Amino acid sequence: MKDVKTLLLLTPLLFATFAYGQSPKSSAVAAATATAAAPQSSASGTPSTPPTVASAIDREISIIEKELVETAEAMPEDKFDFSPEKLNISGSDYKGVRTFGQQLKHVAASNYLIWSPITGEKPPDTVNDGKGPDNMTAKADIVKYLKDSFAFGHKAVATLNASNLVQPISSSSGRPTTRLFLATFAPAHAFDHYGQLVEYLRMNGIVPPASRGQ
Repeated sequence: MKDVKTLLLLTPLLFATFAYGQSPKSSAVAAATATAAAPQSSASGTPSTPPTVASAIDREISIIEKELVETAEAMPEDKFDFSPEKLNISGSDYKGVRTFGQQLKHVAASNYLIWSPITGEKPPDTVNDGKGPDNMTAKADIVKYLKDSFAFGHKAVATLNASNLVQPISSSSGRPTTRLFLATFAPAHAFDHYGQLVEYLRMNGIVPPASRGQ
């Protein structure tokens, strides 16, 4: 039983490290994640509260939240409607792909949909099948929508414990799943779109914040 609990604790942390394996900051992030997984000590050397599964996953969420928010803030507002389709790159096929702003709204709306079954709290009506509000175009509004979705996730993950972690529940689409899967799948999905968004920045001559100073 002890081995099972250890495996459950390490699973999300190993996933976060793997997801960042190709990043210029992979070593730093891996170190930060490992630090979050280890018991911390106070200035007097006395160990503080040991980490939990909830706190470990919350750290994973915080990492991608920071990267995405900084990426969103780095893009000028007049470029939020940018997509690679506008570049007309010879031999490419970007027709119909999401714009920068649509990518962010999709991540935010998906966060709500994925995390809501953990607590049973209803996601906002603005999720729009994972697209986010169609009429939301202002940078400030989109960034706030993104931040609010991560706040929703932190709140949901805080309810995780040994008794409910792998208890069978239904996802927003009605499929059987567990709270552990949903808690870690949302950041995995966000990491995927983060990788696309940094390319949108570079296509506009902007160095992604996470890569600056490298």
